[in-house]
Amino acid sequence: MSTSTPMKEEVQQKYGSAARAISEEGTLAACCDPGLRCCDPITTNLYSADQMGSIPAKAALASLGCGNPTALIELKAGQTVLDLGSGGGIDVLLSARRVGPTGKAYGLDMTDEMLALARENQRQAGAENVEFLKGEMENIPLADDSVDVVISNCVINLSADKSRVLREAFRVLRPGGRFAVSDVVVRGEVPDAVRQSMLLWVGCIAGALEVEDYRGKLLAAGFSDVEFESTRTYNIEDARQFLTEAGVAVDEIAPQVEGKFMSAFIRATKPVAVAPGGCCAPGCCDTTTTKGTG
Repeated sequence: MSTSTPMKEEVQQKYGSAARAISEEGTLAACCDPGLRCCDPITTNLYSADQMGSIPAKAALASLGCGNPTALIELKAGQTVLDLGSGGGIDVLLSARRVGPTGKAYGLDMTDEMLALARENQRQAGAENVEFLKGEMENIPLADDSVDVVISNCVINLSADKSRVLREAFRVLRPGGRFAVSDVVVRGEVPDAVRQSMLLWVGCIAGALEVEDYRGKLLAAGFSDVEFESTRTYNIEDARQFLTEAGVAVDEIAPQVEGKFMSAFIRATKPVAVAPGGCCAPGCCDTTTTKGTG
């Protein structure tokens, strides 16, 4: 069942506009309008030259993420991968190459324009082991225990119901399956006014979670072996122009912001089923680690 929220409608509008600009004009200019702050340094230098050269140009242009989940997760031939919020398809196409013709890569997106762009990129790439699905990550249109790896690139932070997204990711993963996403997170306490200004810039209409809140939601969904690895920390200079234009006194808030907003690679595992009464019930196997977050 689809549910509409102001955030969801705004995300669809802005990413739809970005996809149309890329499809029709071959430009990323629309992605840097006042309502969609996904610009440098958030989305740049995330993929190697070899990766960028192996996919259609418009798939590269449509990469609006904050990390490169395909670089930090091992994929094996024959596996099934699901990308939540797949956009123009860059991570789906890269994953499809790694799982090979005996594997499958699904991309899930709710925006028609992005799906059309992704399918055209798939056609140009000649990727036969790829399927793009229309849907919402709060209601994944796949069966229980049907995928080996769930990836995502700076998209879960856009959901108004992150707990439901994580429960859905857990549901579709096979026992022993892996959750491996890039996302924007916050570490430590930040004043609300400062937090909102930075999140608008860092998260592309974001609602980024604090690290321990994110960890708690993953454990509540049933995951174990939760691990956060910082991949990029955003400082006040990265956002100075945007914040100044927004009327924020940048130098005053700098001490409250420095080092607290980051892109992270987040790993977790769906435990293998065990006998009734044993571990793992949701939150039971609390095997967690944090890298670069403290």
